[in-house]
Amino acid sequence: MENTQPAQQAPLSGQVLFYSNPQPLSAEKHGGLGLKQIERPFAFLGKAHAVPLTVNEFALAATSYPIIFVGNEKTPIGAMGIRSDENLYVKDGIVDPDFYVPAFARRYPFVFANDEKQERLLLCVDRDAEMVSNQPDVPFFENGQPTEYTNNAMQFCQEFERQRRTTVEFVKAIDALGLLVQRSTTFQPRDAQGKESGPVQTVAEYWAVDEEKLKALPDEKLGELQRNGSLSACAAHSMSLLNWSRVINRAARSQAPQPQGGSAGPGLQI
Repeated sequence: MENTQPAQQAPLSGQVLFYSNPQPLSAEKHGGLGLKQIERPFAFLGKAHAVPLTVNEFALAATSYPIIFVGNEKTPIGAMGIRSDENLYVKDGIVDPDFYVPAFARRYPFVFANDEKQERLLLCVDRDAEMVSNQPDVPFFENGQPTEYTNNAMQFCQEFERQRRTTVEFVKAIDALGLLVQRSTTFQPRDAQGKESGPVQTVAEYWAVDEEKLKALPDEKLGELQRNGSLSACAAHSMSLLNWSRVINRAARSQAPQPQGGSAGPGLQI
């Protein structure tokens, strides 16, 4: 059960990316707090080169950056950079307006967390977030009750959690069909004259949907994937991989130091 005012604060577990001090939101502890407008609202995203995505975001995210599957759980992420601690779509705390911001980031500073017994979800807020203030433009509570903004934040996090669970089931389903295979993206450095200027660099290693295996599925299974939306999600993922050139070109234009040969050290590995 979701709850904004737990009787007692239990140890929490769950996603930690971006969040340094998540606390269960309560009128007793956070009654005077809220959000203030800040100049760099996405500064926290600037060092995240890989941001989790839910399957319902694939079509939108596919227009902006590669969607790949990483880790033992084959989690889908948006590859927003090729070096650790560098998001190529965020500059001075502002996301390039032409590109899609993942819901994982848009929900910040709110997040759901499990209590110690995993029996319920608690709406939490990152108390150390720059936009959380005791002189807020938008308060979390009024007269001891959640404001409309807080209720909307809870609804957003509830929907995100629902989509996250749907994404887990989507990955399990396509993985069980043997559709996810190991892939890598490489980059050949060249000098101003276009000549090769060093060894090929590995940009990322990940899992991706094998289109040939997908096409080889029985018609009945393909029909099932089409009806439940998985087929269109796989298509969006495959199309998104064309964005690797966009990411690599952005990296080349950035001021970050280039490694001398070997791997670019992206951290986007299986």
